[in-house]
Amino acid sequence: MEDALLADRCLSGEQAAARELFRREQRRVHATLFRVIGHNRDMDDLLQETFMQVFQSLSHYRAEAKLSTWIARIAVRVAYRYLQKRRSTVALEMIPDPAAPFEVPALRAVARDGVRRFYAAIDSLPPAARIAFTLHELDGRTMAEAAELMETTVTATKVRVWRARRALRKHAAEDPILAEFTREDA
Repeated sequence: MEDALLADRCLSGEQAAARELFRREQRRVHATLFRVIGHNRDMDDLLQETFMQVFQSLSHYRAEAKLSTWIARIAVRVAYRYLQKRRSTVALEMIPDPAAPFEVPALRAVARDGVRRFYAAIDSLPPAARIAFTLHELDGRTMAEAAELMETTVTATKVRVWRARRALRKHAAEDPILAEFTREDA
């Protein structure tokens, strides 16, 4: 009910409601885009494009799902279109340098390199598989939630995640650092 009221306030042109919606959902949208696309200099543009589409499409929101879920669907579509256009591999230097919680500098460097290689491997996946994998494996969403966000079936989502896992295992078999980083017993 609160979501429908906020949407109605935005549609009536209330600027405070638009700001409230943006503030409430900005971090979640950014996190979704980041997990799908990784560190990217276009992130601000993609965030802006997502919210432009949200506000342009708000009249189509039917309150059948939570507003945050509806907005996440739009973010996934924006990410998918971006990945379809780009379709090139990200250079390892573009991957974020995570703040590793390790105390030993050598372990921190290995972890940093593992994260870079992991995101480079994810970047090589087809867009649909990459999005399904990141929504399920990195974002922790259920297959059903990922399927809903991608506007596809649970079966199609499972297949995409399976293919992504298989591709990542293949990358890991060719890269000992990535293999160590993605080891399941680690």
